[in-house]
Amino acid sequence: MGVNQQEYNPSTHNVVSNASCTTNCLAPLVHVLTKEGFGIATGLMTTIHSYTATQKTVDGVSLKDWRGGRAAAQNIIPSTTGAAKAVGMVIPSTKGKLTGMSFRVPTPDVSVVDLTFTATRDTSIKEIDAALKRASTTYMKGILGFTEDELVSTDFINDNRSSIYDSKATLQNNLPGEKRFFKLVSWYDNEWGYSHRVVDLVRYMASKDRSASKI
Repeated sequence: MGVNQQEYNPSTHNVVSNASCTTNCLAPLVHVLTKEGFGIATGLMTTIHSYTATQKTVDGVSLKDWRGGRAAAQNIIPSTTGAAKAVGMVIPSTKGKLTGMSFRVPTPDVSVVDLTFTATRDTSIKEIDAALKRASTTYMKGILGFTEDELVSTDFINDNRSSIYDSKATLQNNLPGEKRFFKLVSWYDNEWGYSHRVVDLVRYMASKDRSASKI
């Protein structure tokens, strides 16, 4: 929602996916970067993700992922995520340009995405910040947030938005003459915010279905 919902076709899309909470955090960032002309030549994404119900309360067997069998509340656990690949499906211009991983951490709620990328043109933190701030109050309002405050994870509990960009955490590290390598950080309530997007999607589909039935 907020990125490609306009692609929904009631006559052909009988099965749809709202993707994951992490995809819903990453996609708005990438959407603005591509829409505003910064582009993404290549990028790596890491999500620092609160533990979930799929993890173990104590060390146990996990045939698919050995590290995933370790106690969730006692460890930082490296894991996989399909969020970066999913963004390539949602935003075709980035297909094959993004990959990523996750770290499951012992907190019950709120996660954060770290996107490190190379833009397709020279730019600056100031210009990126301005574009994301403008988007958060216009065409991405309610989906993408923007904060300049020095906040921590619990400050985002029950935040309805999919992705809250943390401008205080943005970094760049460029060789002389280069202005394309950046790190962006965005928070999300992986339970509450994502649940709101599921409801939004159902409402959007229902409105389109009603419109199609009148034709």
